[in-house]
Amino acid sequence: MRYAMSFLVDLKNLEPAAYQRVYEFVFNEFAEKWPLHSLPELRQLDEEGIFHRFTIDNYLIGIEIRGEIVKFLRVIPMPDV
Repeated sequence: MRYAMSFLVDLKNLEPAAYQRVYEFVFNEFAEKWPLHSLPELRQLDEEGIFHRFTIDNYLIGIEIRGEIVKFLRVIPMPDV
């Protein structure tokens, strides 16, 4: 697993409860080999199947998948629609 600087900055700027929830999932639960297909609301964002997003609580997490390498790109609040 890899972490983009943008992901780490986003994570640092979350409110404490959200930070703890996202941190716990990304660095502990996901690291224990969660199968990618079971991520909550996983959606492919491009035709090549490299960029995806999923949700944790009210946050969107963007990831890049290249073979066995998963890179966390962003974590942002879900937009109001």
